[in-house]
Amino acid sequence: MRYVFTVALLVSLAGCNLLPEAPKVTEAVPVAVPPPVSTQPPPPLAPERPQPASPAPAESPAAAPPAPVRPLPLTRVKTVSFRDLPNWQQDDVSQAWPALLNSCRVLRNQALWEPVCRAAVQLGTPDANAARAFFERHFTPHQVLQNDGGAEGLVTGYYEPLLRGSRTPSEKYRYPLYAPPDDLLVVDLSALYPELRNLRLRGRLDGRRVVPYYDRAAIETGHAPVKGRELLWVDDPVELFFLQIQGSGRVRLETGETVRIGYADQNGHPYRSIGKWLVENGELPLERASMQGIKEWAQRNPQRLTELLNVNPSYVFFRELPNDLPGPLGALGVPLTAERSIAVDPTAIPLGAPVWLATTRPNSPVPLERLVLAQDTGGAIRGNVRADFFWGFGDEAGQIAGAMKQRGRMWVLLPRDYPIARGNGSGTLAQAGAN
Repeated sequence: MRYVFTVALLVSLAGCNLLPEAPKVTEAVPVAVPPPVSTQPPPPLAPERPQPASPAPAESPAAAPPAPVRPLPLTRVKTVSFRDLPNWQQDDVSQAWPALLNSCRVLRNQALWEPVCRAAVQLGTPDANAARAFFERHFTPHQVLQNDGGAEGLVTGYYEPLLRGSRTPSEKYRYPLYAPPDDLLVVDLSALYPELRNLRLRGRLDGRRVVPYYDRAAIETGHAPVKGRELLWVDDPVELFFLQIQGSGRVRLETGETVRIGYADQNGHPYRSIGKWLVENGELPLERASMQGIKEWAQRNPQRLTELLNVNPSYVFFRELPNDLPGPLGALGVPLTAERSIAVDPTAIPLGAPVWLATTRPNSPVPLERLVLAQDTGGAIRGNVRADFFWGFGDEAGQIAGAMKQRGRMWVLLPRDYPIARGNGSGTLAQAGAN
C-alpha cells in the first residue's frame, strides 16, 4: 500500500524534496504531468511541464464546505476592461464553452463560482455572440503581471503523444511504464502550512528515517521496488522519456487496442532540462534544443542515451485511464480540450479560471489570441505570466508543441465579486477546486 504521512513527520523529512502536485516540464519543448485524478468521468499533458496537483473530485456526492479563496494580490494583477483584451471581439469564444463547462464540474462547488457555473449550464450551447456577452456580464478581466511588474512571460506547448507498446515484454518492447511503487511515501503539509497546499513531499523509509525517493538512475537500474508494477512496455526509451514530460498519452498495442494512460505520481526529484544540458555541453545549439532536436541527437548518439536521460532525476509513474475520456485529464481533474486548455502556475492563477491568452504561433509572428481555460499544471510551469498551451493529440500536435517557445501576455477572468487584496501582495491565489 501507499502511505500518506501527516505533518508529524516533518522533522524526519528535512532531506526530502518538495515538489508541486502537478505534472509537466519544459525543455525548449514544453512539458506537463497531470496529477492523480479519479478515473471516473466528471459528472454531468514536447517541451516539458510540471507534475499535476491532486485534482479535486470530479463530482461531490454530498456538498462539501466551499474551499476558502484567498484574495488575488493587487500587485500581481491589474484590473482592466474587456476592450483592453487584444482582439477580444475576433475570437469565437463559444469554442471555449465546452472547456468552461468542464471547469464548472469542479468550480461549481465553490461559493464564488457557483452562480457563474449555474448560469453557464442554463445557457446551454451559445453562439459566439451569446458566449461573449456571457463572459462580459459575469466576469471581470485582470491582466496578470510578473512580480517585477512586467506583463510578458513564456508560453510553451504540450500535447498527448502516441507510443507503440505491449502488455507483455519482448525483445522489441523492453521499456516499462510503471505504476507508483508501494514504498513511495507522500506527505501532505497543508494541514499545518496552508500556504503549501500545492506541495507534496515524497520519500521512502530507510529504517526509521524518511529519506528522498530514488532518482531516475536508481529506478532504471533496479534499486527501487518497481518489479511487478509494470503497466505496459514500449519500444522507444526516448518516446517514453517525453511521455513522462507530457504527463499523459496513449499506447497503441499490436492487437490494435489503444490504451490511455495518465500521470499517477512522481518520485519527488526536481525536473532538470536535458535540452539545457545538451546546450551547455556544446552538443546542440540553443535553437536546436527542442523536442525534435533532442530526439535527433539521441538517434545519432545511442551509446550516450542513458547518460543524457539520467541528467533529469525526475521520474513519473502512470496509471491506466478509461479510453472513453474525451481528452487527457489535467490537474483540475477534468479532460483537457485541444487548443482551449492551458497549464499554469496555480499559485498565480486559480485552476479552472478562464484566461485570455495573447501570444504568437510557434516560430511565427502570426497572433494566437484566444480564450482558454487554466486546467492543468506542470513541473516547469512556474511564474505568474507562464502558460503551457495544450495542442491536442498525435504527431502533428507534437510537432507544433515541440517548436513552441513564445512570448505572451495573460489576463485571468474572474467572477465579478472575486476578492482582490490591496495589501503588499505577499499572499497567493487559491487553487480553485483543489483540496
